[in-house]
Amino acid sequence: MRPELSTGCWRLNAPVAGLGLQLSGGSEAGLGSKRKMKYILVTGGVISGIGKGVIASSVGTILKSCGLHVTSIKVDPYINIDAGTFSPYEHGEVFVLDDGGEVDLDLGNYERFLDIRLTKDNNLTTGKIYQHVINKERKGDYLGKTVQVVPHITDAIQDWVMKQALVSVDEDGLEPQVCVIEPSSTGEQKTKPTQNSVRELRGLGLSPDLVVCRCSNPLDTSVKEKISMFCHVEPEQVICVHDVSTIYRVPLLLEEQGVVDYFLRRLDLPVERQPRKMLMKWKEMADRYDRLLETCSIALVGKYTKFSDSYASVIKALEHSALAINHKLEIKYIDSTDLELSTMQEDPVRYHEAWQKLCSAHGVLVPGGFGVRGTEGKIQAISWARKQRKPLLGVCLGMQLAVVEFSRNVLGWQDANSTEFDPKTSHPVVIEMPEHNPGQMGGTMRLGKRRTLFQTKNSIMRKLYGDLDYLEERHRHRFEVNPVLKKCLEEQGLKFVGQDVEGERMEIVELEDHPFFVGVQYHPEFLSRPIKPSPPYLGLLLASVGQLPHYLQKGCRLSPRDTYSDRSGSSSPDSEITELKFPSVNHN
Repeated sequence: MRPELSTGCWRLNAPVAGLGLQLSGGSEAGLGSKRKMKYILVTGGVISGIGKGVIASSVGTILKSCGLHVTSIKVDPYINIDAGTFSPYEHGEVFVLDDGGEVDLDLGNYERFLDIRLTKDNNLTTGKIYQHVINKERKGDYLGKTVQVVPHITDAIQDWVMKQALVSVDEDGLEPQVCVIEPSSTGEQKTKPTQNSVRELRGLGLSPDLVVCRCSNPLDTSVKEKISMFCHVEPEQVICVHDVSTIYRVPLLLEEQGVVDYFLRRLDLPVERQPRKMLMKWKEMADRYDRLLETCSIALVGKYTKFSDSYASVIKALEHSALAINHKLEIKYIDSTDLELSTMQEDPVRYHEAWQKLCSAHGVLVPGGFGVRGTEGKIQAISWARKQRKPLLGVCLGMQLAVVEFSRNVLGWQDANSTEFDPKTSHPVVIEMPEHNPGQMGGTMRLGKRRTLFQTKNSIMRKLYGDLDYLEERHRHRFEVNPVLKKCLEEQGLKFVGQDVEGERMEIVELEDHPFFVGVQYHPEFLSRPIKPSPPYLGLLLASVGQLPHYLQKGCRLSPRDTYSDRSGSSSPDSEITELKFPSVNHN
């Protein structure tokens, strides 16, 4: 059972569930190093989805608040090389990194909590390890030896983790001091879950240093003592993480129960006793969340809406922006197929309910996706937002469909479409990129961080990005807007205000004389942070509550009540800030 994360509240609909934390002094952290890498292993053999990712991220957060450099590694058992070809319904979203790595969504949690930049090698899979070992065998590295699981596969795993733990993930380029490792659990539910989980851990030769108990309510002292006795740990090593109003409170819960002091003693970490500025910032975020009164509703029109993890980063980006403008976020999930005329004939009630949700929302978001199912419903939603002057943000496929809708209903090209959905259309406004290899699906998209150049100074998006000449965001797509048709579209008011460095790819589109009708080819949600919300999402939220013109007029500065105090510090170790404003874009 997954904790409910989609609207900020963190709930667990399950019995007390135990997570084991194994601490290790590790090995020498590189040649010439005067210290050892410290490893923290977060396991949870109870059931998949009880919140190991949030616990691992929170552990990293409280250590980073002490001034340490922290990295994270996720270990997955599947034989896939990466997460690129996974179904969103089975595994949730595919998170994309700067280097183009398509990885597990938990790495998104690590990046958001710790404000770090990971690489594809921070997500280790069985497939990657076997491929690595087989490639070495083909090259002759094992000359004459029989390659086996033990020791060759096991040694390769250790070598991979120890090497990747040393890779810098902070902007200052310094080597990490602590590595938080999260291996996947089996997903099998067990009886007496906490005791059995610890027993299995000990059977592998590991003794937990901390037992983190996920539960609905705070644990009674008697329960903690019982867990302590049966799991052979001291009571101070049993940590309660109960349901909280927002996940921003999870690091605070751990810190309040002495987890930091335990880490410092157990791992002999080089940390001075000092106020933890970063945690003060998290406390401010959590307190602000609990005080929110006004609500902003966003219609999320997609095809994977039955499983919120499919849009995990999109939801987080919306939450970050809503919190930045002091509004509660209400997401109205709409299956795009429910907006189509075929649904009106098959299930009129579902059709009208979907349209009622759309019409009652303050703004509309059409996220990315693949495949033809539901695309006509998305086009209907985009058309309604354009005509009703409702704020709209289209991301990736959402931007492409905004161009399709405009071509059909404004330019009069009735059969305008993407060649992904209609290869024979006479108006191919979205086409396959020339370099895409249609014969191979994995790793063949345009992936990773790319630069976009603004083409004009008179652009809402340029102002939202701090009036910079360019931006750098992460991409994941196979199709693009047909550049041949750019002039026709712009003559009717659909302006491509952002293009790639070569001027060949359309990256940002804005509609003239509309409060906020924006499409972006990239995925801005992947770089959104709790204290640095993504500019496109922030623009959508501001427009949805009627504050965008005032925000732009003030030079893209929020009012003092919407900024965090200078007491909060920075998310980077050993650095301070005097004021934090939204948004902040870094090109380093």
